[in-house]
Amino acid sequence: MRALVCDAPGQLRLATRPDPVAGPGEVLVRIRHVGICGTDFHIFAGKHPFLEYPRVMGHELSGTVETAPPGSRLAPGDAVYVVPYLACGRCAACRRGLTNACMAIAVLGVHTDGGMADLVAVPAANVVPIGDIPLIDAAMIEFLAIGAHGIRRGAVTAGDRVLVTGAGPIGIAAVLFARARGAEVTVMDTRADRLAFAADMLGASATVDAASSGAEAALAGLTGGDGFDVVVDATGAAQPIERGFGFLAHGGRYVLLSVVRDRISFSDPEFHKREATLLASRNALPEDFAEVGRQMRAGRIPTAALNTHRGPLDDAVGLFQAWSRPEAGVIKAILDL
Repeated sequence: MRALVCDAPGQLRLATRPDPVAGPGEVLVRIRHVGICGTDFHIFAGKHPFLEYPRVMGHELSGTVETAPPGSRLAPGDAVYVVPYLACGRCAACRRGLTNACMAIAVLGVHTDGGMADLVAVPAANVVPIGDIPLIDAAMIEFLAIGAHGIRRGAVTAGDRVLVTGAGPIGIAAVLFARARGAEVTVMDTRADRLAFAADMLGASATVDAASSGAEAALAGLTGGDGFDVVVDATGAAQPIERGFGFLAHGGRYVLLSVVRDRISFSDPEFHKREATLLASRNALPEDFAEVGRQMRAGRIPTAALNTHRGPLDDAVGLFQAWSRPEAGVIKAILDL
């Protein structure tokens, strides 16, 4: 089979590897589409903290069942998406149903080889039929589920004033699912094209240039000085995360969708004065994936607008180079197999 291998930072090659063999309880999936996310670009750039090379990337996956274990709900030819989080099922988190926070989690394309290949073998529990969702759209379910999970962690409700900082794909997902809950959403980013997309395609009520000297004043004006009920960080950088504490309303919730290797700090008196809540949000749970499916079927996810770039696996080496540049304007790029 074909596999896109990242041998080292900046070094990609399309290789030929033996077809995987499904073990007991595993499904062999023929990959049809792979979404490329910030994690993949970080791996390509050598910026991912939890990775060993060489690695086959890819964790946003849709495809068709090649083989399925006896007695499973799946059959050859079924259209599916793959939940890329391989949980141990035994640790304290898994016993509580928090498989997204498994103590020994392995994520396809990060801790173990992923789906930028013709075939992948995964546990049957990680393979979900997509019904009437198009296969190309199903390759976007995973990143959208991360946003849905973060909004659920933040207990966003109708009428909440929500600020999403960082309008990349994960931030975009947060905007969509906050809006789906009836919240009023403001988006802050440094890129004018991302802010325009949030306003024009996602229904953001306001946008703010994070690099503007008047950003703080603009955000204060939007809430009458009260601050935001929920702040969601999707920037992936320590300085903006620390800045976000200052935008919280009293009694507000701060959801960290992004993760950084650095330490972050904040003013404890200010945090206590607000009686604020700080929440980490990691990966997603089955109910988040299901919520994405419901919203897609209801036509509330602008999938065609999200998928800005697309190309074949055979051209992936060159496409990765091009799509990793900010000027490419990528929101969600998808490789076709």
